[in-house]
Amino acid sequence: MPTNLPPEAQEAERRYREAKTTEEKIARLEEFIALIPKHKGTEHLVGDLRRKLSKLRTSPQGAKVVSRRDAAYRIEREGAGQVAVVGTTNVGKSALVRALTNAEPEVSDAPFTTWAPTPGMMPVENVQIQLIDTPPLSAEFVEPALMDLLRRVDLILLVVDVRTDPLQHLEEAVALLAQSRIVPLHRKDRYPEDRRWTFKPFLVLANKTDSEEWDEVYDIFRELLDEDWPMMPVSAETGRNLERLKHEVFQRLGVIRIYAKPPGKDPDFTAPFVIKKGSTVEDFAAAVHQDFLRDLKAARVWGSAQFDGQMVPRDYILQDGDVVELRV
Repeated sequence: MPTNLPPEAQEAERRYREAKTTEEKIARLEEFIALIPKHKGTEHLVGDLRRKLSKLRTSPQGAKVVSRRDAAYRIEREGAGQVAVVGTTNVGKSALVRALTNAEPEVSDAPFTTWAPTPGMMPVENVQIQLIDTPPLSAEFVEPALMDLLRRVDLILLVVDVRTDPLQHLEEAVALLAQSRIVPLHRKDRYPEDRRWTFKPFLVLANKTDSEEWDEVYDIFRELLDEDWPMMPVSAETGRNLERLKHEVFQRLGVIRIYAKPPGKDPDFTAPFVIKKGSTVEDFAAAVHQDFLRDLKAARVWGSAQFDGQMVPRDYILQDGDVVELRV
């Protein structure tokens, strides 16, 4: 091991080497890795240790320990959708999540700062969307539980650093995801039609586009791409385009907000029901309560209807912002 490790890391290494059981080795190796300074000089060391950690976890004795670690990636859904923020190291994922949500992931210039997924809630007008900061994608090691998490989310925000080879960041991240059979939805026609592939909508965020001075660099990056990626320039540092990003994420989730109006009362515009785009009055009734679906006799709609309060059938397709009164 390098002799220039700080004393606390050297002590953690000693405890790891003295560990007897697989469970102890896993716990102490995780501690050792966490205490190693993250910079260019330790990248190979960290990679070697993470591969060793992976072997320990996949051993029969490590199965129970792995299940506890996997629990960190079992994040309960909240809000209007679940969105993962991914990318290679040092592109600014954590800074973006911190700027957009109530979460406080560690932000550092050192690589591999994020070791476990960190969820936070992003407000978009009167709804909340769950963003999950994730450990960096790396060719040295890919956590299987992270890939399982990405298969469950509704949208993937892929972050690149517009100032330091964003094309490489994009290509590397996409290749690593493809190794786990996770690919962008817009590339679906390139892959065989079987159930082993997971297709997810992607939005590429060109981070650190702090001002208009960096727009030219962003435009050059776009021109270098061999396909039309859904993309937008943002800045966690200055907040540039973050409000626009919030609404873009909401639109790409494919959901709408519907407001319930009890008969004879005003609707509550602070607490909309969030349902899939293309949903009908019947779908909305089911979202409110199964009793409404069973007993529904009629419905009135304000917003997308031809006139306010129009009576509509059960198969009427609702639009974002509609107010609905269910009659049972």
